[in-house]
Amino acid sequence: MDADFIRRRITALRLQKGVSEYQMSYDLGHSRSYVYNISSGKSLPPMTEFLEICRYFAITPAQFFDDSVENPALLQSAITELQKLNEDDLMLIISHIRRLAKG
Repeated sequence: MDADFIRRRITALRLQKGVSEYQMSYDLGHSRSYVYNISSGKSLPPMTEFLEICRYFAITPAQFFDDSVENPALLQSAITELQKLNEDDLMLIISHIRRLAKG
């Protein structure tokens, strides 16, 4: 992992979310060029801002760095909903997932 990975990942997550660089900058409380400067390689976010970016995308820092998951926000949303289920319902969902994964 390097600075280029962080820039590419922020850009990919931003595009998945469907927001412009300007909108994301505004949403994070920064000037309109904030995300552009990150994406273009002019700067990197400090740790506190990185954590805010993760919150903005509704993912954990571990999910940010796990590039094996194409849409970590969607996966996190599924996990959040699964945590609300009782054990019987979870087992039912798991059986459906296994059936779908075989196909």
